[in-house]
Amino acid sequence: MGWLMSNETLKIPQATAKRLPLYYRFLKNLHSSGKQRVSSAELSEAVKVDSATIRRDFSYFGALGKKGYGYNVNYLLTFFRKTLDQDELTKVALIGVGNLGTAFLNYNFLKNNNTKIEIAFDVDASKVGTYIGDVMIYHMDDVEAKIVESGVQVAILTVPAPVAQNITDKLVRANVKGILNFTPARLNVPSSIRVHHIDLAVELQSLIYFLKHYSTEETEIEIEPEIEPEIEPEIEPEIE
Repeated sequence: MGWLMSNETLKIPQATAKRLPLYYRFLKNLHSSGKQRVSSAELSEAVKVDSATIRRDFSYFGALGKKGYGYNVNYLLTFFRKTLDQDELTKVALIGVGNLGTAFLNYNFLKNNNTKIEIAFDVDASKVGTYIGDVMIYHMDDVEAKIVESGVQVAILTVPAPVAQNITDKLVRANVKGILNFTPARLNVPSSIRVHHIDLAVELQSLIYFLKHYSTEETEIEIEPEIEPEIEPEIEPEIE
């Protein structure tokens, strides 16, 4: 489902996979502004990823650019739209409609045409049965049945940490394949389930630490470690 499955099929490194949506967003902006071509240096400046890494990322997909010319914006945009399954709608479940959950529902990925929160859950009786935007809020007791019924396979978890694991177990039983976890809890799931943890407090503490102890250049190096296998980068090969 979605771009995660595409990347599994292509067997590209996870670090590269995480950068693909970033490249795609910038390319969409370039295309909207009418720009026809872009160099790896321009991409590097925009997305704050060094040129060698960009060329190496792109090399996993074969010949995407032309030496001395750079990359054709429309060609790259079309390629990444297909790679990231941008033409396929991914429906998402929101678990927990507190302050953060409500913000997600109000936003509902308006700039991402391929992602939409389809269904939401909470334990607050005053919220159950109501809508935020066009999303119906159901009681948490109905998580398994409603998710199975809707066919949703991706969930955003914004519940209190003490109940996160119990709800996660229900999501696993409902055949959810991916969880974006905004709780501090570290979730135990089968190896077939992918979980991405986003702890805002930890990220903020990390940012403050780097501001105090590292220069800007050193910070960029530290938070973008090269953990991928050494591969000779291709220098914008000829378009096939």
